[in-house]
Amino acid sequence: MIRPSGQAGIRGLFITIEGPEGSGKSTQARRLYEALRPEVPLILAREPGGTPVGEAIRAVLLDERYRGMSAETEMLLFAASRAQYVAEVVRPALEAGTCVLSERFVDASIAYQAYGRGLPVEVVRRVNEVATGGLRPDLTLLLDIDPAVGLARARAARGKEGVPGRGDRLEQEDEAFHARVRAGFLQLAREEPARFEVFDGSRPADEVHAVLAAGVRRLLRARRWPAGAAPAGDPA
Repeated sequence: MIRPSGQAGIRGLFITIEGPEGSGKSTQARRLYEALRPEVPLILAREPGGTPVGEAIRAVLLDERYRGMSAETEMLLFAASRAQYVAEVVRPALEAGTCVLSERFVDASIAYQAYGRGLPVEVVRRVNEVATGGLRPDLTLLLDIDPAVGLARARAARGKEGVPGRGDRLEQEDEAFHARVRAGFLQLAREEPARFEVFDGSRPADEVHAVLAAGVRRLLRARRWPAGAAPAGDPA
């Protein structure tokens, strides 16, 4: 069951989509947005990014020229983008009673900077607690995929950041790094089974969409969100 967010003044619902590289997050987020926006007030946004400040930070984070970036710098840049994202996009929408469908949030930093890079989990959590003011998703959809399969997909994808065939700075990390990231996501899901729903991201996109949409609708009904609500805005 979806739980209330527990944040004072928040009336909306916060849904995040997470997963390793190549798991289909962007595709499935867009398809969920299109499927659900006639039914509930909903916006779609992403991070790192989602705001002008965040998009500038995103460009640095994904640029292969900065391969020497330290784990601490990476963590802080993600948190800086996230702080602006929460202040400018997420919290105002939730306070207005709108659902937010977000590509990535704090769980990504725990998976990548803690499990992937080796920073202490509690350090990453504390930094992001400051960045988000303690905001937590009501529901997290985790698309799981084998790192070898996901990396092949991500590096071959067109129309996104990174060098064709190699991908962006994070996608260029070796398979061992991405295996640790995947293990981190799965560990988070085990720790919070009431918040996480895990799906097989390697299945055909139509199949993944069908089970995601059915699951979200079921949980929205449990929260008694009204059917047929007008769209609340366009994607960020």
